[in-house]
Amino acid sequence: MKTDNTLSPVTALLAVATLLFPLLAIWQIPLADGNVVLAIEDLQSLWLLFGAAFTWGWMKPKTLAPQKKQFWLWSIVWWVVLFGRGISWGRDFFPEVPKIYFRTISVILIGTLVLMLLLPELRREIAVKMKSATLPTWTVILMVVSFLISDTIEHHRLLAPLFIRDPNYQDLLEEMYEIPFMLCLFIVAFSLMRSDKQVQKAQRLVPLEN
Repeated sequence: MKTDNTLSPVTALLAVATLLFPLLAIWQIPLADGNVVLAIEDLQSLWLLFGAAFTWGWMKPKTLAPQKKQFWLWSIVWWVVLFGRGISWGRDFFPEVPKIYFRTISVILIGTLVLMLLLPELRREIAVKMKSATLPTWTVILMVVSFLISDTIEHHRLLAPLFIRDPNYQDLLEEMYEIPFMLCLFIVAFSLMRSDKQVQKAQRLVPLEN
């Protein structure tokens, strides 16, 4: 796998923002009885749906060769799974519905994600991406770090006190650190999309040159 060590302005801005998030508790940003956290969660859900819709619209997987088609369909399922997890598989909107229904939804979505790995075309394309794809190094690092910090805050892991100065702001900080994770995830995915688009363009030009 190739790496691009260029620090993009967007990634740099997101990195600075992650350093400032703990100040939200110090500044006592109003929480509006939890409505601020709910608004952030809703925006995150919309972003994840956008990721799925954008991947479908930009890559048009049905028009691709089987190997790439399976990869991008799998990517769309990933976005949908992340969306489902973000809304507790629908429980956030229908809390009165028995939990078995939401558990079934989660099993179906996660199962689809796993079972698709049995497709030989998908496995081959993942192998190709692992060997030839160029990933933005700093964006990937920020994505991983943001996810780990969010997970640390959510589950009160060892380093959680470094980020939580006021317990009332735990939920807010958890959601805030998920924002750069989701944005970086899209940036990484989009870099793979652009790479595939360039390959497709080059392949279309070859017959014309011949």
